[in-house]
Amino acid sequence: MTDDAVLTVTDARKRFGETEALRGAKISLERGEWLGLLGPNGAGKTTLVRAIAGRVQLDVGEITLMGRSLFEPAEARAARKRLGVVPQEIALYTRLSAEENLRAWGRFCGVSGRELDERIEWSLDWTGLAERRKQLVEGFSGGMKRRLNIACGVLHEPEVILLDEPTVGVDPQSRARIWEMLKELQQRGATLLLTTHQLDEAQEVCERITIVDGGKTIASGTFPELVEQTLGRGRRVLFTLEHPVSSLEGFVSTSDGSSAVWSRNVEDLATDLPSCLASLERAGQTVVDVEVNRPSLQAVFLHLTGKELRE
Repeated sequence: MTDDAVLTVTDARKRFGETEALRGAKISLERGEWLGLLGPNGAGKTTLVRAIAGRVQLDVGEITLMGRSLFEPAEARAARKRLGVVPQEIALYTRLSAEENLRAWGRFCGVSGRELDERIEWSLDWTGLAERRKQLVEGFSGGMKRRLNIACGVLHEPEVILLDEPTVGVDPQSRARIWEMLKELQQRGATLLLTTHQLDEAQEVCERITIVDGGKTIASGTFPELVEQTLGRGRRVLFTLEHPVSSLEGFVSTSDGSSAVWSRNVEDLATDLPSCLASLERAGQTVVDVEVNRPSLQAVFLHLTGKELRE
């Protein structure tokens, strides 16, 4: 937690009957950053996001937004005016047009008059839906609905934005467009908190990652910091040989029988890779290709939780 934190959650605890959804989770979101909040199903991240948005009341814990406590009703109302929420569920009126949806949600968020008109025009251009402004949302593709859903959640120009799976169910082209839209929001000064199952993209777009599991925060940091905390400097190297062999001392086969591809885990590429190549040469093997597996957020996530992250 620092002086630049615009959102902090400390010792968050919430029980639903016999289920303890949160067991001391914590988050710190810095001004202007893009933070990824990750966790396997049932980890507590959705409860955490709903508590920040005001849809769930914590049993224990503290949430501050823009320096105001969300446990104080008057302060919470003032703070949440500066908060934008984009839910995973599409929150649009399908029998209204894109423009009518924006106008309705803008009014819900307290925007009116000329400001609302200007924000609607910006939103339609930003989402690429200007030419479809009069069309009913029920005829939109999944990607178009997602983009409009995001626009409705940020029409009032919030300083902090909660994004719950904003790209779920969309095609790769629409997903890329949404990431571009969100990056533009950050460049305009917004602070983003993102939950997603797209680990490769979270690794690419998020400046910092917080991972929750079992209702607790189990790791937080930049991607390089998380790699250092979990996987360390070690790398898995694949060696492709000119001819398959049935055994090779000091290396692990990538198949059950004879294989042309063998692997070895190394601690330091600079010193260990030449040693591996020399060992293979002494064994009479000709290496035709070498592949170094880069660390990934998926590997970090598996190391910490022991689970795949699935939608």
